[in-house]
Amino acid sequence: MSISAQLVKELRERTGAGMMECKKALLETNGDIEAAVEYMRKTGLAKADKKAGRVAAEGALVVSISDDAKEATILEANCETDFVAMGDEFRGFANRLAEVARTQKLADIDALNAAEVAPGVTADERRRELVAKIGENMTIRRFVTLTAGSGVIGHYLHGQKIGVLVEITTGDVELAKDIAMHIAASNPISLDAASLPQDFLDKENEIHRAKAEQSGKPANIIEKMVEGAMKMVEGAMKKLFGEVTLKGQSFVKNPDITVEQLLKEKGADVVQFTRFELGEGIEKEESDFVAEVMAQAKGV
Repeated sequence: MSISAQLVKELRERTGAGMMECKKALLETNGDIEAAVEYMRKTGLAKADKKAGRVAAEGALVVSISDDAKEATILEANCETDFVAMGDEFRGFANRLAEVARTQKLADIDALNAAEVAPGVTADERRRELVAKIGENMTIRRFVTLTAGSGVIGHYLHGQKIGVLVEITTGDVELAKDIAMHIAASNPISLDAASLPQDFLDKENEIHRAKAEQSGKPANIIEKMVEGAMKMVEGAMKKLFGEVTLKGQSFVKNPDITVEQLLKEKGADVVQFTRFELGEGIEKEESDFVAEVMAQAKGV
């Protein structure tokens, strides 16, 4: 069967796929362009599934925020390379995901995957279509939505690598942005000393216990030594709390005051915050880029 160049061109414009792939789809469907579109969609999804096991540690952090700064969603979407992460299609997809997650008030990734991002197309289907088209694995990794009470949500993105949302108790949008910027730079692990994670406190206690046990003393003596050590280092612990908690840290834009002092000056407080760092916790694969290109060139 002969397939006209005009038909191939029309299919390319509709799908964004390559010329040979479009021609093959038209041959498989006897020149029926609607059937070819469906054929390419199904085969593309199958191709995407084959790439699902590949590590995707690059990508983008994006934020969708309401006009009144009362509601915001931060989302991480991943791909395999920076090159794809900087592309308009991937960025547009990530931004659309954040918008859908926020406006539809979705609770988790499963709900987002099942949500429509275009008429009749779910987020997961669109992701798989992009995987098939671009040739890289992509994942929708995580998102968090904050909703403010009487205050506002501030946000800050440091390129595509670090993103922050923070809720404060007043309507001072500039203050919220400054606090978000501080969190991006200083990476506090909690709001204040009272909200430090128990595992952090346990680790500090274990350090002093290990030092005491090195003395070779009996268990009851070691316990007293640990208690004494903890009292002796109370001042040092306070200093440590200042280094790792948001309110205790020196404000990045004015190191002469702490964040807590800044908030008091402004008559505000921080309710909660979320900080994402792109790819954190994902173990990246070491690869030989030149070898990969050569293998692709040889059709391996």
